[in-house]
Amino acid sequence: MTRRAIARIGQSPVRVLAMCAAAVVASAAQSPADSAAKPLRPRTMYEDMQMFSQVLNQIRVNHPDSIDTHELMMAAVDGMVHAADPHSFVMRYTPLSAEKEKAYREGKLYPVPVEFAFVEGAPVVVGVAAGTDAAQLDILFGDELIAIDGTPVSAESELELEVALAGPKKSTAKLTFERRRVDGSFVTLRRDVKRERPEKEGSAVPVAFMLDGRTGYVRITTFMGDHIADDLHREIGRLESRGMQRMILDLRDNGGGRVDEAAHVAGEFLPSGTIVYTAEGRKREVADTGRVKRSFWKSERRFPVVLMIDEGTASASEMVAGALQDHDRALIVGQPSFGKALLMGGFPLMDGSVIELVIGHVRTPCGRVIQRQYHALSRREYYRLARAERDTAGRPWCKTDGGRVVYGGGGIYPDILFRWRKLPPVWYSRLNEEDLPLKWLGGYVSSAGAAFPSLESLAANPRVPPLAIEQFRAFATSDSVPIPPGTEADSLLNRLLVRGVARLKWGDEGYYRLVAVLDPDVTLAAAAFDRAQAILGPAH
Repeated sequence: MTRRAIARIGQSPVRVLAMCAAAVVASAAQSPADSAAKPLRPRTMYEDMQMFSQVLNQIRVNHPDSIDTHELMMAAVDGMVHAADPHSFVMRYTPLSAEKEKAYREGKLYPVPVEFAFVEGAPVVVGVAAGTDAAQLDILFGDELIAIDGTPVSAESELELEVALAGPKKSTAKLTFERRRVDGSFVTLRRDVKRERPEKEGSAVPVAFMLDGRTGYVRITTFMGDHIADDLHREIGRLESRGMQRMILDLRDNGGGRVDEAAHVAGEFLPSGTIVYTAEGRKREVADTGRVKRSFWKSERRFPVVLMIDEGTASASEMVAGALQDHDRALIVGQPSFGKALLMGGFPLMDGSVIELVIGHVRTPCGRVIQRQYHALSRREYYRLARAERDTAGRPWCKTDGGRVVYGGGGIYPDILFRWRKLPPVWYSRLNEEDLPLKWLGGYVSSAGAAFPSLESLAANPRVPPLAIEQFRAFATSDSVPIPPGTEADSLLNRLLVRGVARLKWGDEGYYRLVAVLDPDVTLAAAAFDRAQAILGPAH
């Protein structure tokens, strides 16, 4: 092959590959006789940089389209960072108008309480802040943001998108999402999302109640906040005063947050000084051992704990689950967790940008790696496989304080694996996509709210009248979402409407209370206390 480019119309890819192969063979023929016995040497960074420069120059000089070299360079930067791991990213310096920059710096602009991650260049929902109006909308993990106020998304990083979405307090951003349904079809959804700062206080532990005369249930929705452990401590004390002898701690769909708050939460169940996690990285200063710094262990609260996890349990919440499992303090039930346990560090760049880079891995106290494998996977595959079935084959493992074998390498693996939940039918998904429950329930609760006098009475009998189900079925059909007849459809509708009534009347507390009451997995968790008691040992 010569260095001169040969222009051909319709050049066969096979022909091109044959030419490349011939060049390799020719090169090998010219090498010393003993070269065949040696492995091929790896390319040097100098050679790679030469290739990058030459490819960029050839595109700039010869490509017939007008291509912005800035876009090419940024694509190369993104590709380089994303090849390292699926969580590192570059927050590019974004010049703002003087007025908006001043308002942003002074904290006068309010965010949209939806968290995004850029996956293969597209912003994808990875969380919605609990306790916000947005949490009541049908915005799901994996929805792709395609437009803001009718204009296609132009942001190229999380920070740039955050700034683009920010605006005056309680103003509304009209967001357009694309969602892939369970049957593989795609649907475009529009959501009016109010700008607000999530009220972390009180929202991270939205519900704590007695399932029966001795079983308490507590849900923690996030570890983003300053006083989550304090809130948990208060709720545990309240439940103990009501006779709690054992507890279900629900960390499902808890995407994590602050490591220090996770350690404080672990301190509600472990003695001071107990190891919660260890961390290691390329640099010595990354190495760390996180320990419980405060605890109420001195009061010897050793009631059995069943801790619920699923594929939405990630990061700091996985650390809590791993610590309590390793120290035989809780029985873990549910589905394998997401598998994210990485230390991130921010490094400023000369142009004002910042790279948020993975600098270390986190292990559980007994030495398990929680992080799921991400090499040789695209970012989209990495996130999609969070909900794939996984078993213990090939996983790294270690032993708990009491000698039980526990597994890592792909999230926290539960002691009792629950069967995967059946996906809802397409018609049920369409109800939420069209926002029909929210549109209908407001009027229904206004006119029939007296039928639900208290949260306690609704939780004791979680049903809406059959007439309400028929009225909603007629409403949905008139909005082009026909609902099939039958007891199975009626049961799904009852669950949907009861949770909606509870949320409208009693907020997050009502919603999560009814979610727990109606969830068969919570019933399964409550049936596992014999095993939870057994791992504590006969002395307790």
